[in-house]
Amino acid sequence: MENNTNHGWVSRTSYAFGAFGHDLFNQVMNSYFIMFVTNHLFNSSDTAYNNKMIGIMTTIIFVLRVAELFIDPFIGNTIDKTQTRWGKFKPWVVVGTIVSGLAMMLLFSDMWGLTSKPMYYLFIFTFVYIVMDIFFAFKDIGLWSMLPALSFDSLEREKTATIARVGSTLGGTIVTVTIIPMILMFSATNEGGTGDSRGWFLYAVIAAIIALLGAVSIGFGTKEVNSRLRENKEETGFKKVLWILVHNDQLLWLALAYVLYGSGVYLTNSLMLYYFTYVLGDAAKFSILGMLNMGIGLLAVSLFPALAKKFKRRNVFVICVVIIFIAIGIFSFADKNLWLVLLAGALFNLPQPLVFLVVLMTFTDIVEYGQLKLGHRDESLVLSIRPLIDKLSGAIVTGITGMTAVMAGMSGNAKVSAMTASNVWTLKAIMLGTPIVTVIIGTIIFLSKVKITEEKHAEIVAELEKTWGKDDVEDK
Repeated sequence: MENNTNHGWVSRTSYAFGAFGHDLFNQVMNSYFIMFVTNHLFNSSDTAYNNKMIGIMTTIIFVLRVAELFIDPFIGNTIDKTQTRWGKFKPWVVVGTIVSGLAMMLLFSDMWGLTSKPMYYLFIFTFVYIVMDIFFAFKDIGLWSMLPALSFDSLEREKTATIARVGSTLGGTIVTVTIIPMILMFSATNEGGTGDSRGWFLYAVIAAIIALLGAVSIGFGTKEVNSRLRENKEETGFKKVLWILVHNDQLLWLALAYVLYGSGVYLTNSLMLYYFTYVLGDAAKFSILGMLNMGIGLLAVSLFPALAKKFKRRNVFVICVVIIFIAIGIFSFADKNLWLVLLAGALFNLPQPLVFLVVLMTFTDIVEYGQLKLGHRDESLVLSIRPLIDKLSGAIVTGITGMTAVMAGMSGNAKVSAMTASNVWTLKAIMLGTPIVTVIIGTIIFLSKVKITEEKHAEIVAELEKTWGKDDVEDK
């Protein structure tokens, strides 16, 4: 029988605070770093030079993130093979946060004026970004891979994941609330309504510090459980990593569905601040949307266990997709009407934490599916696919966002008054049209190919307990 201390308030609160700092960091890098690049890093009077450097930067980010897709499974495998007195996960969470945080601070700067020497800057930027991305991957995979190590019960995992998602939702949405007001407070000048480079750098420093505090909280406050179901009969070698991934059909189908969904939704999120800045003409109003999203996101997450119990996860996913399309419909004719934009933005955000939890719980349950099918348990390897997908989606979104900023006249020292009807149409077409296509295809794949339901997972665990044996669980 599992020790209840593993599900006590200390462990859950610590895990939730770690998720808070993690998603705050992730939101700053994934959604707003590209705006720092397009509007503050390269904002000279030479528009052609600005656009060229923005193009090179977004291409570098895209290539690096795609290349890292081949590394993440091996990062997960490395974590799976880790044996320390603190467990598998916590050392990577803490160390990964420290290194990636320092790297992020450098990325949100001109690196001591090196932008005036493009080749030097691009070389150092590439190195720093690689370091940031790899160590963030260790932290990201380690953090979310802890979930199946805390319980084998699907409902118990839902409770733990829900509390963690409360923390991560707060972390992500608080960025939307605070980013512009705090950047303006730290800035010496206000360039285009979004502050200056100093303001962005100091905001990145604060985000890195909060992420570190969250990682330390996980280090001291959480515990894994021991069970024979978590013991492998043999170690997974590097040659077997890809074999395991390729032969886990449910993992592959879920990954494909999620990357299609994520790419569309994240693109809209990434372009939202551009919309407030260049269409509404008031970036400060973006904080209002952030406050709405914070309240709505917390409500949605708190309702997830009840919704999943009443409707089942697959139906929750479908309901969420319908809400997303309603939001896009409102956004399509909102134009400069602040209240309609806020309504559409809030509706668009409402289902996102719920979809995340549906997908996360399905990934988590696929750990046991792969264990039964392939005869090997690989927690971090399987769970590494979800952040891998986030990175692939992020790479795609970064490239499209940078391209959109240039195509719609929103880069460098662009002025709101210079935005033409054609510019606005370009922004809205990419921001709203893309998710319609990708989310529909992703939903079709999810419903037709992903078969791991709550009932199916319970059957798998029961079968594993017969074939692998079951010992009393004790704290590590």
